[in-house]
Amino acid sequence: MRETVWVRVSDRGQAGQRPASTQTQSGQRKIVSMPVEVSPETALAVLKARQLSDIPWLIHGFSTRRGGFSHVYGGGALNLGFTRHDSRSAVEQNRFLFLRKLGAVTRKKPWPLVTLRQIHSDLIHCIDSPPEHQLTGDGLITCMPEILLAVQTADCLPLILVDLKRRAAGVFHAGWRGTLKRIAEKGVGEMRRCFSSEPRHIRAAIGPGIHSCCYEVGAGVREKFESQFAYAADLFREVKESDPIREKYPLLFLSARPPGHGELPHRIFLDLVEANRRQLIDAGVFAKNITASELCTACRPDLLFSHRAEKGTTGRMMGVAGIRKKR
Repeated sequence: MRETVWVRVSDRGQAGQRPASTQTQSGQRKIVSMPVEVSPETALAVLKARQLSDIPWLIHGFSTRRGGFSHVYGGGALNLGFTRHDSRSAVEQNRFLFLRKLGAVTRKKPWPLVTLRQIHSDLIHCIDSPPEHQLTGDGLITCMPEILLAVQTADCLPLILVDLKRRAAGVFHAGWRGTLKRIAEKGVGEMRRCFSSEPRHIRAAIGPGIHSCCYEVGAGVREKFESQFAYAADLFREVKESDPIREKYPLLFLSARPPGHGELPHRIFLDLVEANRRQLIDAGVFAKNITASELCTACRPDLLFSHRAEKGTTGRMMGVAGIRKKR
């Protein structure tokens, strides 16, 4: 018996806020949802994008931290990465459980799972057969059936691109460095180069990651984005530090420098979701074909792994995509 829980998802959104909507080419606002399939027996949850769920030949999903065999990150955690804290056997069991939940098991044998040694790059590999050795990079694309492509995340964004006409799919890992290197935009370009994909036929899903509510960065990161993107100002917001004692007793904080008081620092927050959405649009993907989870990993460590919220001691989730054989 399975229960389906619906979680609000928008093209832009932050945990705890009402999802923002996206204006389509017709001028209408569109909000979409992402279901969480929960199995009461295992408590294993899988996030799926509604725009991708109606594609009959596609298997896709974003894992959560619930319903696995790992105990180092809390009881029953679904850690899918070979981290230094967890045992290999627990991770292998978690991976099989996850693939079975997705339906990526044929005749009791799981599909080959292709992962990467991720380095926050713009390197993208086209997969026509399971590689003999682990590849290095941050993107995978394929048109071959029964191969499951995966990227691992714990705050960075997992992206899935699907070409409806060419029966091709790709997964990408986008932190701020990969986003700065335009991995989402280059992912569309690589699908065009390898499969003759047309952006208008591509649907995109951005999975759970850290949102602008929690993603504080330094001034140097903002400067790097400003040097690359004309719309960089739209990707950052500043919050001025507040100090109740300073406000109540301003004379205690007088400075010799004019105008007499030292300025409190500003905190800078990056909207990584919007940055990748804009790249996809610039690459030709229609805004109406892009969905993004509103779940922030740093806000929801109960459901998701977060490297930042858990101070580096955490597991890894996966964003995956694979193609079924034609019948």
